Amino acid sequence: MDLASLITDLQSRGLRIETPVERRSGGAGPSDSGLIWIEGVAATVPTGTSWADASPYVLREEDQGFGIYLDGERLAGATAGQRPRYYNLTTADGVPYWKIALLHLDSLASTVLQTCAYWGNDDQCAFCGIGLSLAAGRTVAKKRPEELAEVAVAARDLDGAVDATLTTGSTAAPDKGALYVGRCGAAVKEAAGLPVEVQFEPHDDLDVVDRVADMGIDSVGIHVESFDPVVLARIAPAKARTGIEGYFAAWERAVARFGEGQVSTYVILGMGEDPDTTVEGCRRAIEIGVYPFVVPLRPIAGSLLEDRLPPQAEYMDGVYRRILPYLQARGIGAAGAAAGCARCQACSALGALERLEAAAPTSVASAGPGSGRRLIPVQVEASA
Repeated sequence: MDLASLITDLQSRGLRIETPVERRSGGAGPSDSGLIWIEGVAATVPTGTSWADASPYVLREEDQGFGIYLDGERLAGATAGQRPRYYNLTTADGVPYWKIALLHLDSLASTVLQTCAYWGNDDQCAFCGIGLSLAAGRTVAKKRPEELAEVAVAARDLDGAVDATLTTGSTAAPDKGALYVGRCGAAVKEAAGLPVEVQFEPHDDLDVVDRVADMGIDSVGIHVESFDPVVLARIAPAKARTGIEGYFAAWERAVARFGEGQVSTYVILGMGEDPDTTVEGCRRAIEIGVYPFVVPLRPIAGSLLEDRLPPQAEYMDGVYRRILPYLQARGIGAAGAAAGCARCQACSALGALERLEAAAPTSVASAGPGSGRRLIPVQVEASA
C-alpha cells in the first residue's frame, strides 16, 4: 500500500490509538482527530469515535516514535504531535494561548469569530461545529488581532509554526466577516512574519476581495463545500443562495489579486454528491487557477451530520485520481500554496498523491487502497 492510499484509508476508517497523542476534540477544524506525521507527511486521522475505535488500523508506541499496524503488520512509521509549548502561556488578561489559536501540526489555526449568523437556525451548515467548542468553553468568541499576533510569535518561536490559517464564522455585516479576518491576518503577518491564509464567505460586492488583498494576505480560502447544487442546498442553504456561479465569480476576482494556486476551496465528499458533477466543478475551478482542497467528510459530534460516516477510501481515491491530472496540466498544487489548508494538506490525501505521482508518475494510477504495494516513504519538513 503506497503512502497516499494509506492516508486515504486511515481518514476513511480511523485509527485506534494505544497511547494518548495530541488531538482535536469537537468544534471547527479537524475535530476528533489525532495529529500525526506518517513517514514525515502531516495527517489528521479520526480517533476516539466509536467507528474509529473499531478501525483495523492501530497506532503503537515504539522505542523511537510510533508505528501504524494492520493485522500485526507494521505499515509505516509515525511521529505523534506533542502538546505545543506555547499552550502553557496566557495573555495579560489571563486568556490561555490555546483558546486563541491552536497548532495543527505545523500550522497555526484560529477561528477568529467563533460565532456564525447561520448557527442554530435553518441556514446552519450541516457539517459544521463552529458553536460547539465555544459552548464547551474551549475558546473565546472573538479573538483580537493583537492577541493573535502575540500567540503567532510564540507558536513560531516555541513550536516551529510555519504558517497561519485564519477562518471565521459568517457575520451579518455586509462583508460577512471578511475584513475582520483580514485585519487579524495582517496583524499576524506583521508580528510573526508567517505566510497567512484567511478564509471567508464571498459577498456580492467583490471589492471586498480586493480590500483583503490590499492588507498583504498571502492566500485565501473561499469554500463552496460541494459542487453539487442539490447537496449544497441541503447541507449549506446560505451558501446555496450565493450559488455555484457566485463562487466562481469570487474565485476569478481572488485569483486576479492573489495569484494562481493561492486561492483554494474546500470540497467535501461523502454528503451524497454526484461524483461526475464534483469532478467537473473541480476541473472548472482548476482551469481558472483555484486549488480544490478535496477532503472526506469528517463527522463532528454535535453537528447535524454527526451520525454519518466518512466516505469509503475507494470512493475518495477514485475522485482524487480523476482530479489530479487537471492539477498537473494546470501546473498548480499543494507545493505552490503559500499558506493554509492547501499548503498543509493534513486533512486530505490529495497532496500525498501529488507527491507520489511526481516521484513515480507511471506507477501511481494502478495503486488503490489495499493494492498490496509496498509503502513509499515521502519525506517533508516537519515542525519540532
